[in-house]
Amino acid sequence: MRNTALLLCVQEIAPDVITRSYISRTIIKTKGRAMEVVTHFVNDTVEFYKWSLTIADKRVENWPMMSSPFPTLAISCLYLFFLWAGPRYMQDRQPYTLRRTLIVYNFSMVVLNFYIAKELLLGSRAAGYSYLCQPVNYSNDVNEVRIASALWWYYISKGVEYLDTVFFILRKKFNQVSFLHVYHHCTMFILWWIGIKWVPGGQAFFGATINSFIHVIMYGYYGLAALGPHMQKYLWWKKYLTIIQMIQFHVTIGHAGHSLYTGCPFPFWMQWALIGYAVTFIILFANFYYHAYRGKPSSSQKGAKPVANGTSTVTNGHSKAEEVEDNGKRQKKGRAKRE
Repeated sequence: MRNTALLLCVQEIAPDVITRSYISRTIIKTKGRAMEVVTHFVNDTVEFYKWSLTIADKRVENWPMMSSPFPTLAISCLYLFFLWAGPRYMQDRQPYTLRRTLIVYNFSMVVLNFYIAKELLLGSRAAGYSYLCQPVNYSNDVNEVRIASALWWYYISKGVEYLDTVFFILRKKFNQVSFLHVYHHCTMFILWWIGIKWVPGGQAFFGATINSFIHVIMYGYYGLAALGPHMQKYLWWKKYLTIIQMIQFHVTIGHAGHSLYTGCPFPFWMQWALIGYAVTFIILFANFYYHAYRGKPSSSQKGAKPVANGTSTVTNGHSKAEEVEDNGKRQKKGRAKRE
């Protein structure tokens, strides 16, 4: 009887034990396969990166920030961390005014972008570049190195532009840190590291030249606005900065599309990347333009004051046009910190 009872008990328990054992083995196998897939992906990525280095431009290999992607990625990660930590740090603090800092910063960016545009324009003309189809020349020709150097400075300028966001947050303009703003700043710095590493020349000069000239105008606008409300009568053209930016993206798509259609010997992957990237900006800027200028009365109709750097979303991925407060009044009220 005891043996029969024990047998019946085993028969009742055994299916549950077998089921749990089967499930455990299945989970272990699944985890093992997942780890195997991840390991293969990482190994393949590392091998691809090592291979890509064999076709990278040797001229820029020892230039600052170019030997490895890690400095660029580290700075970008610090930028993203500041996006999280900055508002928390400023939450219970009064906003900084930073008026003089903004004036110096904006006009310095005007000089830097003018230098980049000038070097690219003069270098490309001296090298006999075509504006429709220009492959990369990896030689040490003085004009080719001049163009590569100007493009490197263009890449560096995109890292400096992270300060736009820093000024937003230190001045507690949190609503200005939109998705478009962050997307523009973070991706440009990283993508242009790739551009300088592999294609610092050829048709890469075209978009950088146009964008640098636009940034001369844009930071000039910001610099004038930072001088104070008395500049308002000279800043009626903010709306057109956004329009110029959108035209730039359409020109970029047309230029890259023409190169692909004609079979221009410039890396196809770069052309397709430019087209896809420009499309995202057209969508985002069009959305901003509609909400800023079409979806509601313009700021001019409301009698708005001029905008300063970090308070206007006219260009460069900003989100909303905002008034500049009178610096004297703010200081009298004790609402803003001095520099």
